[in-house]
Amino acid sequence: MRPETRFKIDDNLPVEVAAILKEAGHDAITINEQNMSGGLDPAVASICQSEGRALVTLDLDFPDIRTYPQADFHAIIVVRPRNQAKAVVLALMGRLPPVLEIETLHKKL
Repeated sequence: MRPETRFKIDDNLPVEVAAILKEAGHDAITINEQNMSGGLDPAVASICQSEGRALVTLDLDFPDIRTYPQADFHAIIVVRPRNQAKAVVLALMGRLPPVLEIETLHKKL
């Protein structure tokens, strides 16, 4: 098993995403848990950098590598299912822990 990854779950995702990752042995907290709900992207990015956390988000601003260069972050995971219903997002995120067993996220978008 790979070492745990530290995740920050953006406030545009269900809080249950953190639970999915925690159940798989990872350290996952939500933006809401840090009272940063509605925070501006640069503030969210900065806290992820300082905490060494991979950001998990639906926000399409984060894939802009000119603003958020991959080398500056542990990882950024942008989830973009066609259907963003809660059940669909949670099912998709449930597929992430097995991928983390074989793939590293370090410095990846």
